[in-house]
Amino acid sequence: MQHNLKGNNGPRVRHLVEVGAPYRTIGVDKLTPIIGAELDGVDLARPLPPEQLAEIRRALAEHSVIFFRDQVLTKEQHLDFGRLFGPLHVHPAAPHEPGLPELMIIHADRDSPRANGEGWHTDVSCEEEPPMGSILYIKTCPPHGGDTLFASMYAAYEALSDRMKAYLDGLTALHDSEDVYRGTYANFGVADKPEYPKANHPVVRTHPVTGRRALYVNRGFTRRINGIPRDESDGILAYLYQHMENPLFQCRFRWRANSIAFWDNRCVQHRAMWDYWPNTRSGNRVTIAGDKPV
Repeated sequence: MQHNLKGNNGPRVRHLVEVGAPYRTIGVDKLTPIIGAELDGVDLARPLPPEQLAEIRRALAEHSVIFFRDQVLTKEQHLDFGRLFGPLHVHPAAPHEPGLPELMIIHADRDSPRANGEGWHTDVSCEEEPPMGSILYIKTCPPHGGDTLFASMYAAYEALSDRMKAYLDGLTALHDSEDVYRGTYANFGVADKPEYPKANHPVVRTHPVTGRRALYVNRGFTRRINGIPRDESDGILAYLYQHMENPLFQCRFRWRANSIAFWDNRCVQHRAMWDYWPNTRSGNRVTIAGDKPV
């Protein structure tokens, strides 16, 4: 099935949706034709039967970000769910729960100088082996606001012209976290490290599971495209950032208490809206280790 979407001044998006066998153990309600699905019939506090776990994996591959409502998990259960998908990643800068380095604290209230993830980004793309996915569990929500936006980098890549795809093919870019992390978590009492990660990655990466190509540069960490003049790099990156933030490529998730979002960092960018001050939004994030982009 092919969906053709066209904005007034935007690119035509051709998104091929694979029609597979129906799901047997979970309900899947798509947020948009391009990205995102809410799953039901799942209790993540209980051991997942193999067939259900396989269908959750499939839903993540097909929709890039999946959501669960009304989940009541302990810290250990949150970590255990993440471990079903691979070894866990430890954030290079952010605060974590005491004694649980893999369990990142996500918290903003009236006294916070900032909130996590306010700009478009891919989690920790500055590392040589960036995370495969992130599982965010929000337990305290503001009465209004605090939504998270997710954008498909598959759709962003596929909507580029053939000439632009050919230009980007084989290029790499520097991802550097120095300006992102230094001093950022001082309000949590986190001391700065002597240095923070940086790495070079392809501008376009191939997903190791789906085989689809996705843009892999982001405003948060990407500093320049390698091997071309700096002004050319700045111009190309500015174009790509504006292009990939097209609402046609996005879904928007409205949080409720005890909701979970699980996104694939290899093909998704996200942005958390801090429009709820002075109210509180709080929870934890588990991040799954990944591999080097190719």
